[in-house]
Amino acid sequence: MTTPWGEAELTRFPEDPRDRLRAWDASDAYLLHHLAEERVPLTGTVVVVGDRWGALVTALAEHRPTQITDSFLGQEATRANLRRAGVEPGAVRLLTTQDPPPERVDVLLVRVPKSLALLEDQLLRLAPAVHADTVVVGTGMVKEIHTSTLRLFERILGPTRTSLARQKARLVFCTPDPALERPANPWPYSYTLPDGIGAVSGRTVVNHAGVFCADRLDVGTRFLLEHLPGPGPGRVVDLGCGNGVVGTAVALADPTAEVLFVDESYPAVASAEATYKANGVPGHAEFRVGDGLAGVAAASVDLVLNNPPFHSHQATTDTTAWRMFTGAKRALRPGGELWVIGNRHLGYHLKLKRLFGNSQLVASDPKFVVLKAVKRA
Repeated sequence: MTTPWGEAELTRFPEDPRDRLRAWDASDAYLLHHLAEERVPLTGTVVVVGDRWGALVTALAEHRPTQITDSFLGQEATRANLRRAGVEPGAVRLLTTQDPPPERVDVLLVRVPKSLALLEDQLLRLAPAVHADTVVVGTGMVKEIHTSTLRLFERILGPTRTSLARQKARLVFCTPDPALERPANPWPYSYTLPDGIGAVSGRTVVNHAGVFCADRLDVGTRFLLEHLPGPGPGRVVDLGCGNGVVGTAVALADPTAEVLFVDESYPAVASAEATYKANGVPGHAEFRVGDGLAGVAAASVDLVLNNPPFHSHQATTDTTAWRMFTGAKRALRPGGELWVIGNRHLGYHLKLKRLFGNSQLVASDPKFVVLKAVKRA
């Protein structure tokens, strides 16, 4: 990526030479060129929210910015890109969306996220640190910035306008109004699950902002809950756990199960832990933010339950699902099982047969399939 501060070689994480998706887009470039062209003073505390793969903070490293991200993979990509650029350790402060934000913000740069709830939560968390002279600039692709996006900036920070589009990207300019009466932060949000979904029927779910389907039970998860395997001794992984409702259902049905909740999203793992604790579940559980099953010992797991994502931000890809499946095969003991819920059209049965040598249809409806693959000895 060519920036006013020089060229930066950027990759996503985990780095894969076969991955054709870039670690930056036109909205990152537009924001950086605007800062240089308008000679925006990057002094004081510079905070960058939603920097997906570290493109913005790598380019701005000399200004010692703070990055706030909801993504473990995004943070690891940032670390790798900073090292590749020769940035001294500590020049960029790396925070997650679950960490306390800086007490003062002089420049706030926002890469608009896909989740409006996540944007709302982050703006509300940062608003007390923003003052009348804070420079606030958002950026995103045209298809990502809607009227609702602009209303959020206006409702939480102050008057907002947009730029002309450039290479299908747009900037958001906001003038902070310290006298603005801000709404209370509705996140995390809790609701009661419906009946007819097994052990978690009528139970409480807690969702932090940015978690998939944060205000309701998504239909795919509901279908999986209706067809979970019966209780059995062993170690179970809720892989890509989201709010943790699947792993919590396993723990409620079988108090002897050891459940590991794993997700690359910091808000997701925080939600899973909150959901688990809200229901007073007996037994042992572990909550881990990380890159799938990396770091989990080989042949140490009896059951993996997985609802893999098929999007990476705006891009449709099966890369994450494939990595989850291969990680599950490595982590499973001989005879262990991977259960997958997915849309019919994704063809996961073909991937499972290729990897495990087998795939069994457990349940299906017009939209979803639940599949089982068994690791052979």
